[in-house]
Amino acid sequence: MIKAIAIDDELPALRVIEHFCSKVDFIELEKTFNKPAEALKHIRKYPVDLLFLDINMPSLTGIELYKSVTQNTMAIFTTAYSEYAVEGFNLNAVDYLLKPFTRERFEQAVNKARTFYNMHHPQENTQEEFLFIRADYSLVKIPVADILYIEGLDDYLKIHIAGQKPVVARMTMKTMQEKLNPKDFIRVHRSFIVAFRKIEMVRNKLITIAGAEIPIGSSYEVVFFEYFKG
Repeated sequence: MIKAIAIDDELPALRVIEHFCSKVDFIELEKTFNKPAEALKHIRKYPVDLLFLDINMPSLTGIELYKSVTQNTMAIFTTAYSEYAVEGFNLNAVDYLLKPFTRERFEQAVNKARTFYNMHHPQENTQEEFLFIRADYSLVKIPVADILYIEGLDDYLKIHIAGQKPVVARMTMKTMQEKLNPKDFIRVHRSFIVAFRKIEMVRNKLITIAGAEIPIGSSYEVVFFEYFKG
């Protein structure tokens, strides 16, 4: 998953990028900014992989902003003015989108970004794509990416999965934790493990995932909130 933010002083342009990103399964658009200075502060604190960056902004141009980024971050420049294209490419931009651009042209640009990203970030085989769980006298194959959260029920676990009924298996929470990548799953309560990317909201020590409210246990909250804020 490529983490990205979008920066443009025009809100309609940001909405277009948000919409197009929602149609691409390998781009996670974390935030949008219409004030470049705020975006630069965010990038310095929370580095991302890709910037959707408008060139012609009044307070700080996209070119100036990108030159100020110290991390090795990809950029797709966007502008209504074709004369800025050469300068954008001189900065080794992944691509340059001339407004108004189509969804097809947008996807062409982000596919270039994915190719570049994969060249510099070889995939690590730290986690299996599927879990094989014994349940109801059968071996059930569960896509890890579809797991929402795991609920502990005495000697059993209920594995909640997107788009299908939960799978109930005789297993301990400790055994399940050992099967999951700690970068993607975190234990938040003695009875709950959650998929970090599936979290929709955190409020009053309650996590919302797919409409379900999951409590954060007192002995887990410090670690969870440190991870969540980071």
